[in-house]
Amino acid sequence: MAHMWGNIGPRVAQLSPLERVRLRRVAVRYALHGWEVTPGACLARSRFVCGRAGCPTVGCHPALVDWEHSASADPARIATWWRTRPHGVLLPTGRAFDVLEVPGHVGRDVLLAVQNHPAGPGVRGPVLSTPTGRWMFLVRPGDPLRPELEHCFHVVRHGPGSWIPAPPTRLPEGAVRWVVAPEQARWQLPDSYLVQSSLIAELRASGVPLAVEQLVPGHLPLPRQGY
Repeated sequence: MAHMWGNIGPRVAQLSPLERVRLRRVAVRYALHGWEVTPGACLARSRFVCGRAGCPTVGCHPALVDWEHSASADPARIATWWRTRPHGVLLPTGRAFDVLEVPGHVGRDVLLAVQNHPAGPGVRGPVLSTPTGRWMFLVRPGDPLRPELEHCFHVVRHGPGSWIPAPPTRLPEGAVRWVVAPEQARWQLPDSYLVQSSLIAELRASGVPLAVEQLVPGHLPLPRQGY
């Protein structure tokens, strides 16, 4: 991939060798826990540069065109991607996990709710935040959004064909960080519908109109706190 960078190297943000090594080590650690990784475009001042001729994307995006097929959990392969370039660390979704993305103010309320949820550890898992104010809850893969959330613009589900930036990736506004690190969650993932139920409760409590509650096949409604 080095040939792609011949005429744009000086524009790429100059991280110290230690910072580049940190990105590589974190990417490898994700892989060792079964999370596939793909390199992101490099931050160059206020935009991202992937090295592909004519690429119009200036926001965070994968460095590889075929990222869906080349994403890997092989530590050796991942180490080569970060050998010379300070790539962002991107995690494909819909594989080891899905992601529920919400605004920060909703995320904080949901995190407080799940920490005290009667379902206990089954609802708790890794949570990250971006410097632009988005919170992302990592959940077990495969479940679509509940009907109540399908048309709610506050909630985005990242499944197959999508990806998220993972810590310690830097965006123009700052670094992506863990609110609840995978180690704190023991690398366990919560049931998606349990987290979605907490999302629904918090959104309704804040006055966000949602569709009428519906039963999801195979999932009984959760007990309401205080009943």
